[in-house]
Amino acid sequence: MTKKITTFLVALLALALIAAACSDDDDNANETTTTAATVATTAATVATTVQEPPPAPASTTSRLDAVRERGRVICGVRDALAGFAVIDDSGNYSGFDIEFCRVVAAGVLGDSSAVEFRSLATADRFTALQSGEVDVLIRNTTWTATRDGQEGANFLFTTLYDGQGFLVPANSGIRSLEDLDGATICVAQGTTTEKNLSTAFRDRGINFTPSLFADNTALQSSYASGQCQSFTGDASTLATYKFTSERDGGPEQFVIPEVISKEPLGPVVADGDTEWAQAVNWSIMATVQAWEFGLDSSNIQNYTGDDSNILNFLGQDNFNPQLGLS
Repeated sequence: MTKKITTFLVALLALALIAAACSDDDDNANETTTTAATVATTAATVATTVQEPPPAPASTTSRLDAVRERGRVICGVRDALAGFAVIDDSGNYSGFDIEFCRVVAAGVLGDSSAVEFRSLATADRFTALQSGEVDVLIRNTTWTATRDGQEGANFLFTTLYDGQGFLVPANSGIRSLEDLDGATICVAQGTTTEKNLSTAFRDRGINFTPSLFADNTALQSSYASGQCQSFTGDASTLATYKFTSERDGGPEQFVIPEVISKEPLGPVVADGDTEWAQAVNWSIMATVQAWEFGLDSSNIQNYTGDDSNILNFLGQDNFNPQLGLS
């Protein structure tokens, strides 16, 4: 046994006895004595059995290394959110979120096509992230304190600030939240949208009946058939639905002007892997920096200027911040 361990155990025993002596609960005097004796016995037992500290656990492969070895990024997305992520009849994905999945692949692997899209139901998205089924979640997922603290999730750079709104048929005459008193409202189940709806209407004293749906397709279909007087969701989703519905000959829609929340959206990775989080974060932020520099796919390969910041950004003059990105 090392001298340090012996000293630690002696100190532990002393602290235990002091703690027992300082107890001011008279009714538990016997219990206190027993506890002190038990601690002393336990400490003595440990002292006779502990020899050396256990070896440090072997290091594990980082996700960045795993992605490089695999040769593709697995990106958790949706497949039916117009403007953000949709899949056509040929199985091709497109949309705002999809492009950022490709950004990560370009940053980490140097190939924007080296990405596998995995469509996830709302209820399954954090489970897939925690289990390692996906490398990154880019799926209109709102950054909240609860998710940050309870879902083992690390939220990164915000790519879009959305907000929750309400859509109604234009001919309904509904023009404010108060006009929805007594209405049935279509809402996605198990989302911040559902919680925001309950909180905002409770605070305003507005009565309503929620109609819950596991996915957006069923929700929008029910709203279109008149089962709900209103459809609540991110304002971008409502605007997209209004546009596509009216374009395809559907009735005119009205988006109530009031927005009841702020929804920061962006990529999410699992907690505990700083190297991978940095690689994803800086890949995403590089798109914003490129825009500020006036760089895009048409000119980034042909820059001939002498701006040191741009030269560093392009990885020239031996600049390497050690982020694992070219």
